[in-house]
Amino acid sequence: MSRKIIPVADWRTMLRDRATPDLSGAPVPANGSLTDARARPLRDLRISVTDRCNFRCVYCMPKEIFGKDHPFLPHSHLLTFEEIERLARVFVAHGVEKIRLTGGEPLLRKNIEYLIERLATLRTPHGKPLDLTLTTNGSLLTRKARSLRDAGLTRLTVSLDALDDTLFRSINDVDFPVTDVLAGVDAAREAGFESIKVNMVVKRGTNDHEIVPMARHFRGSGVVLRFIEYMDVGSSNGWRMDDVVPSAEVVSRIAALYPVEPVAPGYRGETAERWRYLDGQGEVGLISSVTHAFCGDCTRARLSTEGKMYLCLFASQGYDLRALVRNPDLDDAALSSAVAQIWHARDDHYSESRAAHNEAGQIRQDDARRVEMSYIGG
Repeated sequence: MSRKIIPVADWRTMLRDRATPDLSGAPVPANGSLTDARARPLRDLRISVTDRCNFRCVYCMPKEIFGKDHPFLPHSHLLTFEEIERLARVFVAHGVEKIRLTGGEPLLRKNIEYLIERLATLRTPHGKPLDLTLTTNGSLLTRKARSLRDAGLTRLTVSLDALDDTLFRSINDVDFPVTDVLAGVDAAREAGFESIKVNMVVKRGTNDHEIVPMARHFRGSGVVLRFIEYMDVGSSNGWRMDDVVPSAEVVSRIAALYPVEPVAPGYRGETAERWRYLDGQGEVGLISSVTHAFCGDCTRARLSTEGKMYLCLFASQGYDLRALVRNPDLDDAALSSAVAQIWHARDDHYSESRAAHNEAGQIRQDDARRVEMSYIGG
């Protein structure tokens, strides 16, 4: 994917951090049905466990910014596994049913299996186990798949943007072969994962010619392929609307060879539109993050590597929960009240606002500094 030279800066210091809520009042009890200002429930929590990655994908962590001298977070700034579990318990009590571990590349976090074991013991207010999943670039899956499954991880999502090896090596920009990622997907299947998805970010003129080959490869495999519209991920990728291949066009290209029909959403807040092959050879998903904003049903909160709570993938500020967790004078009731107050006031709807303010899809001038996807996960 094409490069753009961007001035190097530690953007984390440029975000606006809101003060944590006033906790002097009565605690806000958790009843499993917390909603925000737009009546959207809190159901999903995405937790970034590291800001490091062994890929330098040019649309996410380009070398121009994330080079060898990039100041990644020191270990002491990261939430510990115990702190993550404590916060996860609070979020689950408020209604979270699904936790996704992200990065950076989450499998780079040492002993990630231990965290998974702890999270796998959590239960929703209705006594159900969590939907516990993880997004990975697949580079370490051949070594990790079995231990991840044994630890209690139930689902996996693997990022893969091309089958052509030369193109894939160019995209990840560390000369990593596509065969190793495919071997990781096979290892995950052999380990017994209940669900495996492969996500492909599609950029016009770069890898859109791989849409049909990718569909052909995963048809009938039991792996669900999902196509994601190329989107702004902060300030790192020089996003332009001209680079977007709309989901409708992706479906049209696939349907020309393999007829498909739409499938109804499985739950409120499902980000992917689902299409089923008429011959029964599985399905594909389309995540229309640019052309069809799904803010109205967004049920996701995000927890950054250093414990800041973000209410939107495109947020310009976060809430420092790590400060609360590390305050010996604050108990879980105080944490619960903080999360409740933050979510209850949530009114974020960036993608809808972007579309309304600029029909051409260009980033608005006031959007120059947004949280990076590499920092809070996709």
